[in-house]
Amino acid sequence: MTGTFEALARHIGAAVGMRLQPSPAQRIHGGSISTACRWNGNAGPLFVKIAPAAERGMLEAEAEGLLELKRAQAVRVPEVLAVGADDGHAWLALEWIEFGPASTAAETELGRRLALQHRRCARAFGWHRDNTIGRTPQANHPTQDWLAFVRERRLRPQIDRAHPYITGRLRERCSLLLERLGDLLGAHRPCPSLVHGDLWGGNWGVDAHGDPVVFDPAVYYGDREVDLAMTRLFGGFGPAFYRAYAAEWPLEAGADARADLYNLYHVLNHLNLFGAGYLPQVRSLLERVLAETGH
Repeated sequence: MTGTFEALARHIGAAVGMRLQPSPAQRIHGGSISTACRWNGNAGPLFVKIAPAAERGMLEAEAEGLLELKRAQAVRVPEVLAVGADDGHAWLALEWIEFGPASTAAETELGRRLALQHRRCARAFGWHRDNTIGRTPQANHPTQDWLAFVRERRLRPQIDRAHPYITGRLRERCSLLLERLGDLLGAHRPCPSLVHGDLWGGNWGVDAHGDPVVFDPAVYYGDREVDLAMTRLFGGFGPAFYRAYAAEWPLEAGADARADLYNLYHVLNHLNLFGAGYLPQVRSLLERVLAETGH
């Protein structure tokens, strides 16, 4: 791999205007999709993601998502330095941010700033380009109909992708949910808010100044509740975060039931990415959502 690193160092260095060391200083663990590392250079360190060249589009979409979030001037995101592909590898170079421990003050600020980010609204649900959720394709073709967006751009593709796991009665129950989605969303009229799209506890941190930072987005414009729902799926957000968000922009009635629906998308995605170990959680969440529809 040494020769590959040396070539990447030249390509990335030329793109960002730095002279990089021949190989990364350290591997950064925590993600499961791309190789992430700290790469030192003459002007300081970079955060670099490396993936097969065929996944260049995935990294380009991530870079564009970070830029979209930056335009909201709400929650800090890493600065995008360059994105490209050379010698069989795609790469994304971001500013290096030193992270420290979370605090109640940082959680409070994250809640407040996320609500401000969600105030950035579009004319339709979706985005001008598709991206990925993890490594799974995520379709974002815009539509004015939020119910149709959830059904056709989110749930149905994940259910179809999961055909090796979702069979028999479970498939019947999934089909019933798609039919009865209007029972949960028919009267819900959210504005198309700028959402992070993959806001779990591993995708935010606190910089050296104590300010919150979000990263690894799966950006689109959708119901702001999708971000709040995912924060509860795997933990990592304390009471101060939710209090601050609610003080800035309270959620509407029925948000808890919709949270289960929105999180089903992510649990189905984990089933597709990581296998049958997620089937019990899919079944449990699906039945909770169907119970809200009276089925």
